[in-house]
Amino acid sequence: MSKLLLAEKPSVARNIAEALGCKTRKDGYIEGNGYIVTWAFGHLLTLYDCKDYNPELALWKFENFPYIPEHFEYKIKNDNKNKNVIDKGAEKQLKIINTLINREDVTEIISATDYDREGELIALLIFNYLKAKKPIYRILINEWTPKEIKKGLENLKLNKEMKSLQDAGVSRQLADWVIGINFTSICTMKYTRGRGNLLNIGRVLMPTLKMIYDREMQIKNFKVEESFELNATFKNEAGEYKGKFFHGKKDKFPNKKNVERLKNEIEGKEGIITEKKVEIKKENPPSLFNLSNLQGYVTSKHKGWTADKVLKVAQSLYEKKHITYPRTESTALEESIKDKAKNVLETLKKDLPFKDEIVFNDSTKVFNNKKVESHSAIMPTYIIPKKLTEDERTVYEAIKNRFISQFMPSAEYENTELITSVQGENYERLFSTKGKILKVKGWLKLYKEDKKDELLPPVNKDDVVEITELKVISKKSKPPAHHTEKTLLKAMETCGKNTNSNEETEEDSTILYGYSIGTAATRAETINKLKYAGYITQKGKSLLITDKGIKLVETFPVRELLDTDYTGRLEKKLYDIEKGTFNKENFLKEIFDFTIKSVNTIKRIKANIICDTRTQ
Repeated sequence: MSKLLLAEKPSVARNIAEALGCKTRKDGYIEGNGYIVTWAFGHLLTLYDCKDYNPELALWKFENFPYIPEHFEYKIKNDNKNKNVIDKGAEKQLKIINTLINREDVTEIISATDYDREGELIALLIFNYLKAKKPIYRILINEWTPKEIKKGLENLKLNKEMKSLQDAGVSRQLADWVIGINFTSICTMKYTRGRGNLLNIGRVLMPTLKMIYDREMQIKNFKVEESFELNATFKNEAGEYKGKFFHGKKDKFPNKKNVERLKNEIEGKEGIITEKKVEIKKENPPSLFNLSNLQGYVTSKHKGWTADKVLKVAQSLYEKKHITYPRTESTALEESIKDKAKNVLETLKKDLPFKDEIVFNDSTKVFNNKKVESHSAIMPTYIIPKKLTEDERTVYEAIKNRFISQFMPSAEYENTELITSVQGENYERLFSTKGKILKVKGWLKLYKEDKKDELLPPVNKDDVVEITELKVISKKSKPPAHHTEKTLLKAMETCGKNTNSNEETEEDSTILYGYSIGTAATRAETINKLKYAGYITQKGKSLLITDKGIKLVETFPVRELLDTDYTGRLEKKLYDIEKGTFNKENFLKEIFDFTIKSVNTIKRIKANIICDTRTQ
């Protein structure tokens, strides 16, 4: 008797077969040791097109929309190069899977696709399409190493226990089809003229475009404000340092004449150091990577990288058994894997010159079930890579170093603050000076970049100093920076609540799980689609909206689809379906009703043309 395992991809199937000792390679599967391991190529099946339901719908006419089928049907996916023919590879593999399911010696089927919404959907559609009748089980693991595969096979779930995850996958697919087909068709007809124009409208696409548009408008409408600082250079026998005038919490002032008057008032006078504070500040490493933070980190540190490229490379490392599941939203590890993490750490630190400083601990920053959603944060596995491409090494080193850093001492800085007082005509004038020295590198030893010290001379409280220079400095306010892939991914992850344009920030945001624009698995693809649709372009790291994108945002009348909060609530409902706390039917009814109402609104209102390629 044999057990049939269905993997999501051939590379994963090979990992499973190797772990189970399956040696006999056949066309479309590997067999041996009581197991048969076969595979899909991601999605083998796709939803019908409109014309598959009714040939008349092949023509885009206003009267054909809104269109929502009574029953959704599936077919073998089309060939990527020729959309008019079916994918022969997918067709052949489905026949192989069907033959294997119906083999007399096969007693049970084990779904071994990725443990996520899409992986669940891939397997569900195949089993339903082939009308599989034999018992189906589910293996739930986070990495494709031999140890985890064997452990997973000892703890199988019944496939019917995955119904909530399956419902979420189906709901997402049907919602995106209904919104995409209806809005793309009606908007292309309504707002374009001439051949070759297409307005791609999507549930995740539109609010993401709106965030880029909003940033563009903030920059365009930004009004520069000028302010002034008074900077002094102080000196005594111990050395020289600079200070900045402050009053209360302000160190920039709008009136230049007042600042110049202050400069004239204290010029040539002596100052006295009235305060010297020295304190040690610790800097802890950032949290473990989820996918969005990994994408943001790599794209900001390495030229030419995109979020999509980071995901593809991470996926390759995952399939090669070097890292855990990459499409995660979590920045902590499950508490149940402490022993596994400890063993991985011991393996990784062996050849490091500072290995004695790397000590395992079970801190709640690293191991915290409350911060884990479905999958733990990304970490290396115990299988150390022997040969990696340059791109794979870039991503692997980022993940490895971030993991090791969690178990190293904090970096320590000595922060010094001086307050220098200069007596004015009626009041003492105070100047602030700050210095910072790295005293203990700690986890920073993992990284090559050096942080520059801000050195101060060995001056002390009550020292008298002379003013050698006073300068009035003009400062002009700067507009927010354009979104980069890093800042846009963070904004999508937090549903637009994180509007920080700072490239360096990677702090954890307190967000409601599920309330987001898209998921970790789809955000990079969304940015790619925006580029492909001609709505945005990329210049260096900056994402810039095009005229087409601006016109679409300003013309599109269904404001809900541009609203991050509306889309966030839809994503939260998908999350709730996944958790079994919301109903698939209610979700789809909401989507269908919204689509019917909105498409009829678009048909009714006056059109402003967005694209016109007709010859003038």
